[in-house]
Amino acid sequence: MTHTEIASELFSKRYYCSQAVLAAFAEELGMTKKQALKVGACFGGGMCKAEVCGACTGALMALGLKYGMCEDGDYDSKERANSYAVRFLDEFAEQNGSYICRELLDCDISTAEGKAYARAKGLFATECPKMIESAVLIAEKLINE
Repeated sequence: MTHTEIASELFSKRYYCSQAVLAAFAEELGMTKKQALKVGACFGGGMCKAEVCGACTGALMALGLKYGMCEDGDYDSKERANSYAVRFLDEFAEQNGSYICRELLDCDISTAEGKAYARAKGLFATECPKMIESAVLIAEKLINE
């Protein structure tokens, strides 16, 4: 299965976008799928506040696993990870108009009214899968550099 297929399948099973994207890359980056699902659990729906899209946070966590600083004084890795994060967010925003959940969905899903609106309009079934695919494809490109 491709990363996109894995993420799409997980999202269809009602995992959050953040969980789905991170878990799609987890095992090849040294994390179990179960660990990825747990780590990504509090980042869906823009960290439950309609902030940075969960698909983006999942992808950023994957990029951190690949490029992040993990040894004292390894500031080159820290700078490299930061540059990948900026590149990811810039490309995601260029493709989708934003990386902020409430802007992408045109509603604030952190409120009951916003969540009801998103469900009524089918946004979780139409827009979120597009964001997941976009995040996975951009992350995949950056991870494979």
